[in-house]
Amino acid sequence: MPAKLVEVMWPALVANKILHKRLGSRNFVADYQSYTDPLLGITSDDQLSINTNSILNDHRDTEKYKVFVSTWNIGGIAPDEGLNIEDLLETCSKSFDIYVFGFQEIVPLKASNVLGSEDNKISKKWNSLIREALNKRTHHYCCKDIESDDDVDDNIKQDLKGKIPGQQCQSAPQDFHCIISKQMVGIMISVWVRSDLTQFIRHPCVSCVGCGIMGCLGNKGSVSVRFLLHETSFCFVCSHLASGGKEGDEKHRNSNVAEIFSRTSFPRGTLLDLPRKILDHDHVILLGDLNYRISMPEETTRSLVEKRDWDSLLENDQLKMELVSGHILRGWHEGIIKFAPTYKYFPNSDLYYGCCYHGNKKPAKKRTPAWCDRVIWFGNGLKQIEYSRSESKLSDHRPVKALFTAEVKVSSALKNLSSLFMSERFEQIKNVFQVSPNHDFVCKKQSSFRL
Repeated sequence: MPAKLVEVMWPALVANKILHKRLGSRNFVADYQSYTDPLLGITSDDQLSINTNSILNDHRDTEKYKVFVSTWNIGGIAPDEGLNIEDLLETCSKSFDIYVFGFQEIVPLKASNVLGSEDNKISKKWNSLIREALNKRTHHYCCKDIESDDDVDDNIKQDLKGKIPGQQCQSAPQDFHCIISKQMVGIMISVWVRSDLTQFIRHPCVSCVGCGIMGCLGNKGSVSVRFLLHETSFCFVCSHLASGGKEGDEKHRNSNVAEIFSRTSFPRGTLLDLPRKILDHDHVILLGDLNYRISMPEETTRSLVEKRDWDSLLENDQLKMELVSGHILRGWHEGIIKFAPTYKYFPNSDLYYGCCYHGNKKPAKKRTPAWCDRVIWFGNGLKQIEYSRSESKLSDHRPVKALFTAEVKVSSALKNLSSLFMSERFEQIKNVFQVSPNHDFVCKKQSSFRL
């Protein structure tokens, strides 16, 4: 693009970023058009709520779903086509119902990216890698252990009943669909669910808050998503907070969090019964490069890292202190950290930045090791079952993943109806009324928007 044209366009782009109120919207990428099309008046989602509340008399059961959450600061490095992310996903050993991927710095935070129009080529690459990894494998269950697993659906246990103990039983392949993917400069969040759950996803929405340059641009800030699964609301907040390792810099991060909580807003819906603010939701998870550091001298911190004395380091971790005695994040929870600090590494290396001379050059800036990349949660009904990091050396950060079980309220009538559709009885009924696909009145399957 000619330089003069860029100079003319940039003031307009910057003004739009500053003046545009980033309220909740349905402007995001998804596999199916029905997730993203805004409708006037009462939407099909609202109509479903009306029917559910009036006809089913609001009688609900509680089910547990498995939720995978990860965060990774990419450092502006574009992924290769052959990048293997299966270590991050754990697709070999575990099966989840919902996958949430948060990224920071998917593009370099240079002026052209921060002030100019957003380039979604990199986000498409990440979504393509996620799709391939999630849908690549068929999960296996051990018949001997599955009977005692409280997190395994009763229908699966019933199907496996009577099989030889210890026999490896292959489940049917399970597709995953993207219900929300949204990018703001370098921050990106992508949410995927099992294909059979997509029919129970309602009111998907996004809200972006910029806290960076001039207090409003998107080099720092958050991209939040919300949706309802059955009758339970979820909110995931992917954030990149203010950096800096000097004393007092944690106040800037606390200020960013306060801004994100106050400025993030979602539509209430035509019935005015939907959660509007982050903390109004049933299940809230905040993930990202939160940039909180360790309030100790650098030499002491590095010495304790070498000794793997995580407890002593965590006693001086700024986020831990904020969770316990602070004001912004009081009441939030974080799992026990038993892994090494995730920042800052030399790319393609296991060496922390500044631990030695890299080549013949001394690092221009000191970067003391810290747990910058975190996942915390708020509210009842969430139980963390794992908190760990992955070992990809692509960037100067290590990815972090948190695994949860989430309680979800399900209408008992809808649950029984769903069981009928999955049963042999329904197959027999369907076969009686089987029609040829050549009939004119047979509806065609809705096309999807592939990322």
